Amino acid sequence: MAAELESYEHQLSDSIKTLREAGVRITPQRQAILNFLIRSKTHPTADEIYQSLSPDFPNISVATIYNNLKVFKNTGIVKELTYGDASSRFDFDTRNHYHVICENCGKIVDFHYPSLHEIEQLAQHVTDFNITHHRMEIYGVCQECKEVQDNEK
Repeated sequence: MAAELESYEHQLSDSIKTLREAGVRITPQRQAILNFLIRSKTHPTADEIYQSLSPDFPNISVATIYNNLKVFKNTGIVKELTYGDASSRFDFDTRNHYHVICENCGKIVDFHYPSLHEIEQLAQHVTDFNITHHRMEIYGVCQECKEVQDNEK
């Protein structure tokens, strides 16, 4: 637990430093959004962040959330995940990793596996494209949805 708190504090201070170096002022709302993203393991949407923070920040708007997420994305401290549904999700973990996505509820879980750089090299060789990155998505049904399905049978 102490290591987790230390990791959180390190991530928060590094992120604030990155934002300040980019000339971004650290407001209470901005810090609350950042805190939420660091602690979240669910890859939240802007609306989910808004729903969570609005009780403590009654003057915060969804537009404020989106604007701050854009700032975070532009400074490289979050990734925007777009998987074809209506809402982007945001991931504080910007290291190379993959995602497992529930086909029923849309839940996204991180899946860490050695990066597949050899796929990029092969694709570049075969196609003559200048490959810049890749993304792997694995789809299935999460445990919670599976239990609901099993109970409906």
